[in-house]
Amino acid sequence: MEPLAVVVIVGTLLVTASWFAPKLRMPAPLMQLLFGLLAGFLPAVREIHLPPEVVLVLFLPALLFWEALTTSLREVRRDMRVILLLSIPLVIVTAAGVAATSVLLGWGILAAVILGASLAPTDATAVGALARSLPHRNMTVLRAESLVNDGTALVLFGLATAVAVEPSVVSGWKVSEMFVVAYAGGVVIGLACGYVASRAVRHVHDATLHTIALFLVPFIAFLIAEHVHSSGVIAVVVAGLLLSQSGPRTGSALSRRQLHLVGALVTSVLNGALFVLIGIEAQSALRSVPAGSIPGLLLLCVLVWLAILAIRFVFQVLMAWCLRLLDRRPSQRERRMTHRARAVSTIAGFRGAVSLAVALAVPVGVGPRDEIIFVATGVVILTLVVQGALLPGVMRWAGFGRDTSVAGEITTAQRETTVAALEVLPALAEQAGVPVGVRDRIVSEYQERLARLGAATDLDGPDLWAADEDYAALELAVLEHKRGVLVRLRDERRISDTALRIVQARLDRDALRLAPPHVTE
Repeated sequence: MEPLAVVVIVGTLLVTASWFAPKLRMPAPLMQLLFGLLAGFLPAVREIHLPPEVVLVLFLPALLFWEALTTSLREVRRDMRVILLLSIPLVIVTAAGVAATSVLLGWGILAAVILGASLAPTDATAVGALARSLPHRNMTVLRAESLVNDGTALVLFGLATAVAVEPSVVSGWKVSEMFVVAYAGGVVIGLACGYVASRAVRHVHDATLHTIALFLVPFIAFLIAEHVHSSGVIAVVVAGLLLSQSGPRTGSALSRRQLHLVGALVTSVLNGALFVLIGIEAQSALRSVPAGSIPGLLLLCVLVWLAILAIRFVFQVLMAWCLRLLDRRPSQRERRMTHRARAVSTIAGFRGAVSLAVALAVPVGVGPRDEIIFVATGVVILTLVVQGALLPGVMRWAGFGRDTSVAGEITTAQRETTVAALEVLPALAEQAGVPVGVRDRIVSEYQERLARLGAATDLDGPDLWAADEDYAALELAVLEHKRGVLVRLRDERRISDTALRIVQARLDRDALRLAPPHVTE
């Protein structure tokens, strides 16, 4: 099929599924997956395949970089011990558990290990898309785990395929060397790329070039790391986390806003396309295996999926017991979670496009390749569909209430910055030679804003909308009326389209400031 036809088909499925999702009260990724499955029945769509190199080289760096760029490094540091335990030992244990389950059903050891490596890591894009309603700390741990564990899984996959191709070249020292080079090299390259990028973008004053330069970083980091046989995933994640700290100090207001909007758009499109392609690929996997082996493979899909859930829950329980035994500091006790919270983390451990890409990357002639792809696809679909449907109910059972921790921090930040602005305003006005009347008007506006923020302390929300909903609603209505007048002036040919775009951009900027949080985020 022509590339343009593939773009049109996948894009149409993505948009249609995303449009239907809120109407049917379903998460958009699940609807996109379902549309991909249904579209796979069409003969023309069956020709569409998901090349593993596209996921590993194009989709993965961009998606992981954005997830890292929008993850809190402070909170990653706070839970670093747990994140590393979930990202390395848990991945190895899960791969071993999946392999053991497969061997019990008659698979060869190497094929079973390859399948285990593909299904061991959780998927950052799936977690980000399906687990957004989790409390902030739980979500941060899941996202950070998903960012790092891909590197572990890819190292395991490389070892398994190397053994399959030439068993004699792999030894205990070789395994240790691969892990050290993958992680240490990835960290060093990620730090170097992040540091160079943070210094370089300070000299880029054009907002568009600033955004383009930052979006080149993950591909550069991934390319360098893979060239020296280190983990491209780790390099991208480290570079993203480093830039998340330096980003607020660089660029202009326009470049930061543009980066946020472009990043959200690009990752949304890539996420949606991946879920659609997973659904289409499931049809291909179903047709590629002999009909007589399908019942056994379906049974293996279910058993592997259950094994993944059981291993994840048991590992978290044992990990908590060990940490409590070794670390009895008060700060450690404050971070303890209940078994119900661990059940939520277990259900939220989705598998996704990375698992499928790893399975598709199995070389032809290495083990039962079609069967590996079939089982990997089946388990991915089970995690997305079944766990995605179960997660809201499990969260209610666990007693997860509304998380206001970030809202409180935002309120504090807005109040402190407003107080600081009021303190420095007189000096700045005198320095700039601003008339007293103008200075007093700005001071009055900031005092009014501070009063509204003070009113927000008794509310759940942190921003202007929550502080004074009526005020924001009226302002939005006035802005909408002004926009209507602006369009009418253009239609009456009293102003040009250029003037309309400039003034409308200013009105839109004010509207975004006043809009409720879920509209702008």
